[in-house]
Amino acid sequence: MTSILKTENVHLYYGDKEALHGFDMEFEENQITALIGPSGCGKSTYLRCLNRMNDLRNNTTVTGSFKLGDQDIYAPTTDMTELRKEIGMVFQQPNPFPFSVYDNVAYGLRIAGVKDKKVLDEIVETSLKQAAIWDEVKDDLNKNALSFSGGQQQRICIARVLAVKPKIILMDEPTSALDPISSAKIEDTLLELKKDFTIIIVTHNMQQASRIADKTAFMLNGDLIEYDKTSKMFLNPDKQETSDYLNGQFG
Repeated sequence: MTSILKTENVHLYYGDKEALHGFDMEFEENQITALIGPSGCGKSTYLRCLNRMNDLRNNTTVTGSFKLGDQDIYAPTTDMTELRKEIGMVFQQPNPFPFSVYDNVAYGLRIAGVKDKKVLDEIVETSLKQAAIWDEVKDDLNKNALSFSGGQQQRICIARVLAVKPKIILMDEPTSALDPISSAKIEDTLLELKKDFTIIIVTHNMQQASRIADKTAFMLNGDLIEYDKTSKMFLNPDKQETSDYLNGQFG
């Protein structure tokens, strides 16, 4: 397997408080990696390091090495718009912009300077199909994205990320605000998407991690406890803390 993203010795501080204690992780192309662990263990904090979303928070210091292929994510010359195009993000709460489905999905393309209507039409349709929402919205592309259900909004947001053709998609609990049927649709969508994209997902849902993730990382109190193939983690973890967490002893 080819490693697409590699982090070494990642520490993150909020002021003087150390929130991440030296994470070493590699992510392979066309795989889904799940980050699991109790609330406050550092999952979302680490995820946000990968496309420098933590830069938007005051008094936050990140150290360590982050490599997207040969590119140093934290190099001073890194173009943030370009980085967040290559490493897209889907948040916990669906956050479509308050305009049409079409304009939501075309948004990043237009910012990148794409003006050709035919090109926009094609990419909007392809992205909505990839996000498994095309059949539900194809007759309503001019309708405000906020008028759809939460599950549909989340898939519109996924399509918006896909439209700019990222290498990696970060997902911060993308189904936690959704009902079980919508969640299942998004899980099915992710399994399809990994053919073309690398996905890193934070989830509180153990069953979800076991269903969709190729590899799983277990975090606790800002430490990376264990990182392995999902089947091994769930059936035969190396660490007692992992076993205790997966068996519902805490968290």
